Amino acid sequence: MEHVTFPPLNRVAICGGTHGNEMSGVYMVREMQKQKEDQAGSVSITTIMSNPRAVDACRRYIDTDLNRCFTDALLSAPITDSTPYELRRARELNDQLGPKGSEGAVDLLLDLHNTTANMGLCLIFYSIDWVTLHIYKYIQSKMTTPVEAIQLDISISKAYSLESVGKHGFALEVGPQPNGVVRADIFNMVKEAVDLTKEWLQLFNSGETFEEGEVEAYVPVKTVDYPRDPVTNEITASIHPQLQDNDFKLLQPGDPTFQSFSGETMRHEGEAFYPFFVNECAYYEKKIAFNLGKKITLALPSISVKKD
Repeated sequence: MEHVTFPPLNRVAICGGTHGNEMSGVYMVREMQKQKEDQAGSVSITTIMSNPRAVDACRRYIDTDLNRCFTDALLSAPITDSTPYELRRARELNDQLGPKGSEGAVDLLLDLHNTTANMGLCLIFYSIDWVTLHIYKYIQSKMTTPVEAIQLDISISKAYSLESVGKHGFALEVGPQPNGVVRADIFNMVKEAVDLTKEWLQLFNSGETFEEGEVEAYVPVKTVDYPRDPVTNEITASIHPQLQDNDFKLLQPGDPTFQSFSGETMRHEGEAFYPFFVNECAYYEKKIAFNLGKKITLALPSISVKKD
C-alpha cells in the first residue's frame, strides 16, 4: 500500500462524563486536571467534563443523550427556549473543540465511556481513519488485556457522537462497570489506553514511521430487542446465561439468546454474528438487548508525520 502522511497531531482533547454516570472518564478527567496534565511533549491536551450537569446528578443525561447530539443537522439547528440542555451543551463543545469538519477542530478527540456489558477495552470509530486505526493497533500490541474495535459505517455529517467533532477521534468503551461506580481494574485499563495514546502521538510527531499491517474490527449489522408482550410491550425475557458476558464471541444459529421469565429458552435464528453491548443497561430505553456485527480485516498503510 502507498505510504500516507498527516500533519502533526498537536492539539488533543480528552473528554469524560459525556454520560454523567460512567465514572472512569469522570475520574480520569478530574485526575488529569488535578495533576495539570495539559502537555505531553509535543502534544497540547485539553481535558473536558462533557456533561457537567449529568455528572453532578450522576445520571446518563439530563434531557437527552448528549452522545447523540453531534450530527451536522442538530449542531446547525436553531436554539430556542425549549431546546434540551444537552443540545445546547453539544453546541458549546462543538464551538470549543471544533467546529466539526473544520480546520480549526482539535487534531484528535478521545471520549471516555463505560459500558455495563463485558466488552473489555473497545475502541469505537467512524469510517476508515488511518490515524485512529494505527493508534488502535499500537494499543492492542502493548496491552495484555484483549482490545477490540467497532467501526461505525456512518458519514461524518451524520456521525452523532462527540468524538466526531475532532479531525480524528474515537470513543473508548470499557467494561463491565455498573453505572455510578468506579472499579480500579476498569479505571486502570482506561488509564493505560490513554497513556499509550499519548505515547503514540509523541512518537508520531517526532517522525517515527508506523509500518503497514492489519487489524480486525467489528461492523454492526443490526440490533436485537428483548422479547416483548404484544399487548403491554413489556419485556418478557432476559439475556440467556449462555449469552450473558460473552460479548465478541461468535453467536451461531441455534445458540440461546433469551430466557423467558417462565423459563423458556429462545435461540438465535439466521446467520452467525458477533454480539456486543450485551445487556447494556443504558440500551433498555433504546430497545436494544444486544448488537450483532460481522468481523472484518482492515489493511493499514504505513503512515508518518508530514515534513515541512
